[in-house]
Amino acid sequence: MSRLDDSVLITGIGVVLPGTSDVEAFWKRICLGESQVRPLTRLDPRAERLPVRASGEIATFDHRSSLPDLPERHAMKYSREILITMSAVAGAREDARVDLSTVDSRRVSVILSTSRGAQAWWQTTSAADRHTDSGAMLRGLASSPASLAAIHLGARGLVTTISAACVGGHHAIGHAVKDLRSGISDVAFAGGYEFPITGDLLRCFLSMGDGVLSPDLDQPVRPYSVDRNGMVLGEGAVVLCLELASRAHARGKRGYAVVHGHGARNEAGHSMRMDLTGRPTAALIAEVLADIGRRPEDVGYFCGHGTATKANDLAECRALRNLYPQRRDSGLPPIGSNKPVFGHTLGAAGVVNVAATALMLHHQQLAPTIGVTQPDPECDVDHVADGPRPAEFDLAVSLTFAIGSQISVIALGATR
Repeated sequence: MSRLDDSVLITGIGVVLPGTSDVEAFWKRICLGESQVRPLTRLDPRAERLPVRASGEIATFDHRSSLPDLPERHAMKYSREILITMSAVAGAREDARVDLSTVDSRRVSVILSTSRGAQAWWQTTSAADRHTDSGAMLRGLASSPASLAAIHLGARGLVTTISAACVGGHHAIGHAVKDLRSGISDVAFAGGYEFPITGDLLRCFLSMGDGVLSPDLDQPVRPYSVDRNGMVLGEGAVVLCLELASRAHARGKRGYAVVHGHGARNEAGHSMRMDLTGRPTAALIAEVLADIGRRPEDVGYFCGHGTATKANDLAECRALRNLYPQRRDSGLPPIGSNKPVFGHTLGAAGVVNVAATALMLHHQQLAPTIGVTQPDPECDVDHVADGPRPAEFDLAVSLTFAIGSQISVIALGATR
């Protein structure tokens, strides 16, 4: 079997998200719909004169359990963001139980995504401190988490950081899949990180108008609902360990899911939102499925971007109607969102989606979309709003959208 014909498996998942430090806790939060969105404490909204009241925050974090062999003299030079992201990479390796000493280090890659980089560090560190801190250059680089994680792993292959707003996580996975299939890498760590809970960034989103950031505290994220009121921002890092199936099976690893294919398009339309007809998204989904020899009728679940903003909700649900023109709403596949659980993690959001979808395939159970109240009439389809649901399906699709007129699709399959 050639590499081009070999499947790519997700063999490990590393997670550091609000209230969540490993794959078991991640699945529990997703499967049971346990929201980790809490009152905003990263900054004082009253002092900042901000109407935002909730966020997905990592309340406490100690890197020592995840990175026990990281010398303290090094750790003290790294920022919170770097240590959390390194911990997610280490968690993916540990979950995959891959022995990197048996792999040519030049064929181990680390490809991460972030939309804003080290903005939180820049926002919380004074100019005086930055100018006198010998580690400031390291802490302020968007690429530092990937580079330092690679050093910690001993990875000498491709190490890079992609910035493509909210589709960047998908792009990192897609790049890793191509490297594995082309023979550039034997093991690839693909993921995303984001720490966007800062006053300046909240103001940027608020400047876009009402309905973008939710001002609510009680169930602030209500995707696909007629009373939706916007999203909340979340922070953290999620990383996948990817390997060819032949290699994983040789060491007795089944994996969580198969990454069948990735497709991305720039709509070249509106700079701040996706095409609201849903036609470009439907066309891209159909193209990705055709590339892997499957049909829309084979898809058992769509993991939506699900930001609880009107444009996103409408675009996704209209895409389904375009993809299945002969079906009534009740016959469309379910589409859900995990944004009410962890918030919107921007450059990491696509990886959160893929990790959640992979675990649904692995456990053959659909996770609920919490926060759905009365569905918007245009979104009155199956959102698995009544709780987790057993399912038999072998194909799912993860969707992401981004500022800049970008759409991205990843098709995932169940492992045998």
